[in-house]
Order: sequence, then structure tokens, then C-alpha cells
Amino acid sequence: MSDLRAGSAGPSVAFPQESFRTVIGEYDANLRLIEKTFGVRLLARDGQISIFGEPTPVQRCVRFLDELAELLREGLRLQSRDIAHACRLYRMSPETPLADQLANDVVGGVGQRRVLPRTPRQADYLRAIDENDIVFAIGPAGTGKTYLAVAKAIESLSQRRVRRIVLCRPAVEAGERLGFLPGDLAQKVDPYLRPLYDALYDIWEGERASRMIEQNTVEVAPLAFMRGRTLNDSFIILDEAQNTTPEQMKMFLTRIGEGSKAIVTGDITQIDLPAGRQSGLIQVRQVVMDIEGIEFVTFDKQDVVRHELVRRIVRAYEVHDAAERGKETRAESAAGEDP
Repeated sequence: MSDLRAGSAGPSVAFPQESFRTVIGEYDANLRLIEKTFGVRLLARDGQISIFGEPTPVQRCVRFLDELAELLREGLRLQSRDIAHACRLYRMSPETPLADQLANDVVGGVGQRRVLPRTPRQADYLRAIDENDIVFAIGPAGTGKTYLAVAKAIESLSQRRVRRIVLCRPAVEAGERLGFLPGDLAQKVDPYLRPLYDALYDIWEGERASRMIEQNTVEVAPLAFMRGRTLNDSFIILDEAQNTTPEQMKMFLTRIGEGSKAIVTGDITQIDLPAGRQSGLIQVRQVVMDIEGIEFVTFDKQDVVRHELVRRIVRAYEVHDAAERGKETRAESAAGEDP
């Protein structure tokens, strides 16, 4: 625990020696981030971090570092970037214990990357996946919708709760008519499915992902190829679902068999369907919202966990779109007032 006795050294928190460098970060980057988060000054030396500043910020920082040190003493393994996530979680939800966030890992072990929820809503998303057979995740790019779903799929497969993983996307840019594209079938559909491969290879380190795909334990396919199938004992993810039609969404949801779980992800602000076609992801909420075993999780710009600029870009587009809608409304009002 921390030493809160008054003195020139200030209060300090001791960390396990083997994890001290991780907490500090490369070139003290994490130390500077913690200072900025709490409005304090920090001094790291001999496995301890001393805190200087006004009493209230110091006490908050001590409590934060105490929680972090206790988790590390209990054996939690953190990467340097996890400290930055911990600071961000504190800014978003100061009263939420770090243990509820950082200890809630999804995938870990030999050959698998450890995956953590980085925002409170991501933690809600993981809970929803555990508690429901169908989960819809709706929100902007960079909020972890697909990545966390793939992580949960790998976890379920590793723990033998399912026998296979099925990942699919609508190839909407080609109208799901891929014949005119060059190459064999795999080459035709690969560009549309590449983000799903990226998530698989990022979590499954080494050659394991390739081996699972070759053995058909993991299947990555366009949504059109799901028609007529029944998928039992499977973890199924439909990505970019905003580009499904209502008919395709119904088709997908009725593919789910015994022992299966389905996650549907999408961003209803980035619909690429032809003009006049309704998105199945927008319609489906009205149809299945009240069915037990189905849950909707909605993300927003606060959940963007990519580069900080991505969050600012999402916000800038929201402001721009709101301004454009305001212009249209004013123009319509002016037109209605014309004699």
C-alpha cells in the first residue's frame, strides 16, 4: 500500500520491480500521461513513484496507483499501452475500480494476444456477448466492435464452447455479384474480408490463424454464401451489417443453429447501399428489439480507441453533418414560407 505520511518526499506507491518499467513507459511516457491525467508531478525511483501537488489531486492519483500496483502484485500482466488505457478509463469513469476494467481480459495465453475492454461501454459489450445469443453492436469506426467480437469468438473456441468460427461481410461494393472481378473466388472476395483477417491475425499470433483457416475451423466468407445453411455450435460474426438489406439481415439471423452465438456489427452513418435501399441494420431494431436473448449495444465517439485523431475526426463529421441538416431544415422552412 502507499505511504501517505507527510514529508519532503511526498506520498509514494511501490510497484513490483518486474513491472515497474512497464508502468513508467518508454522515455517515461506513461509517467507524463499520469501527471496530465491527475494534475500532479511524479518522480519514479527504485520501484516507487512519489506524487507531488495539491492534496485532492494527489489523493486521487495515489488511489489510482495503489489499485494499479495491487493488480500487478496479484499477477495481472500489463503491457505499457494498458497504462494509457487505464488513464483514459479513469477520465471517463473515475469511480469505476480499475480491477473491473483491466482484470477483465478476453483472450490470453500462449500464442494469443491479451485483449482488454478500453471503455466502460466496451465492458458492457463483452457482458452482453456473454449473456445473450445475439448481440448487435452499432457505432462509429474505431470503437472495437469487430475486434472484441473476434476476440470473444477465439475465446469461445479455445474454451470449446463452440466448434468453429464463421466471419462474414456483405460485399456490397460489388453488389455481391463477384463474377466480373479478376481472379479465382478467394481473390475476388478477399478485399472485402481483409479487416476480419486482420483481427484474426492480430489476436492469434504466429501461424495459428492460417492453420485454423486451412482446417476450416475458421471460415471467412461473403454474406451471400450463408444462404441455405444452418450453423450449429458456431460463433458467427456479421461485420459491416449496415450494408445488408432487410432480406439479407433476415436470412443471416435465421442461419443460427443450436449452440451458436451471433454478433452483428455496423455503423449506420456509413451505409453504402444503392440509393433507395433500406439498411437491414436500421430496420432490425424495430423488428427484434423486444425478443429475449437479443441485446443492442450502441457506441459513440467516446468509445473510439484508435489514434486520438480518429476521435476528433468522428466528432468533426458529427458537427459537419449537424450543420448540413440545419441548413436543409432552414431551406425547407424558407421554401414553405414563399407565397
